Formats: sequence, structure tokens, C-alpha cells
Amino acid sequence: MGENVMPRAAGDGGIGRRAALCGCAGVVGATVIAGCGGSGGGGAKSAADLKGKQIAKAADVPVGGGKIYGDEKVVVTQPTQGAFKAFTAVCTHQGCTVGSVRNGIIHCPCHGSEFKITDGSVAKGPADRPLQEYPVQVENGGIVVT
Repeated sequence: MGENVMPRAAGDGGIGRRAALCGCAGVVGATVIAGCGGSGGGGAKSAADLKGKQIAKAADVPVGGGKIYGDEKVVVTQPTQGAFKAFTAVCTHQGCTVGSVRNGIIHCPCHGSEFKITDGSVAKGPADRPLQEYPVQVENGGIVVT
């Protein structure tokens, strides 16, 4: 016998140390994966949920850039002076919240997906679907979902 095996008492039914450790690692791994999202879109609000709601102040959104509003999971952009766009801030790849807007691109920090501020389309994968767009207009200096 080349293995060192501890004999078990009849009817012991206990699990070995390796089995316990492997089981715990599986639970931790599943929890980490679940935290990163699933098929994408997790937590994205519908346009109906946001309709009539002011989601940003026009003065806070830079021309050629944008601003992320985490509470609403929305990113508002201003591609050109006075033209505002709003998109879900939930990446279509695996549901992470996008992290920054710079140089005309919305960046997701989780896996590197990039989206255009003009229309939410994919500029760089792994995401393969655009960000959901919300119709907006400026009312009394605020960006309101219509």
C-alpha cells in the first residue's frame, strides 16, 4: 500500500479534509462569480422606472464626456454642446457598473469593455451588445428621462 490512509470507524460517514476544502472553495468561487453578474444587464433600470425623473444636472455633464450616477445606475453623456444622452451604467458583458467616462468612451473596469458616448455602441469588447439608451430631454437645467 503506497498511501497513508487513516482507517475510519465503521459508520463514521464523515468527510475528509480534502473534500471539505474543495467544497468550501467551490462555494467561494460561486459567490465571486455571482458578484460579477451573470448574463449582463443585472440591475439595469427600465426607461419606465426612470420616466419623468431628473437623473442629472446639465451643468454637471462635461461636453465630450459624461458622468456616472451610481444610485440610478445611469451614465449621462454630452457628446456635443447641448446634446445629452443617457444609458444604463450596467455593462452588457457581465453586469458590472461602468467606472469612468473619458476621451469619448465609457469604460467598464471589470473586463475592459468600452462604449461610445454618442450612442452606447460597443467600441471594444468583450461586451457584444450596446448599453441600453434612455430617452432624455433638458428641463429647467436638469436631464429628465422622457
